[in-house]
Amino acid sequence: MIYLKLFLNFLMIGALSFGGGYGMVSLVRETVISNGWLTESEFLNFIAVSESTPGPLAVNMATFIGSTQGGILGSFLATLGVVLPSFIIILLIAAVLKNLMKYAGVNAFLSGVRPCVIAMILATAIGMAISTLLGFTDIYSALAPDPKSILVFAIL
Repeated sequence: MIYLKLFLNFLMIGALSFGGGYGMVSLVRETVISNGWLTESEFLNFIAVSESTPGPLAVNMATFIGSTQGGILGSFLATLGVVLPSFIIILLIAAVLKNLMKYAGVNAFLSGVRPCVIAMILATAIGMAISTLLGFTDIYSALAPDPKSILVFAIL
């Protein structure tokens, strides 16, 4: 019974909340407190642990809460429940987009957007690389004479 309850509650949370993991926190809190799965103090600890571990907050919270209530299977079902609505929505959007691809206007729009997206990604990557590798944080510091920078450019 706990497995079905975990799955359905987290399915509802995943389907009805907007704004990512932080938008889900109030629904998760209400669910775990009303079901008696966690105390307020435990819930706050779970938020802290969920934020400090790699991955999305909502997925981590569902995984940890499901684990405390139903072990590995509970963890799996709670995580599946919170992720499934987003997954289904993405599949529906992909199906609609696939049907729209037969129209020339849609193809033309996407052909125009594609280079812009690539340029944005490249601009970000180049900016991060310059900042990380050379220590420049903006264009002004890049133009300022710095002996270490001059040495690096001389070597390159």
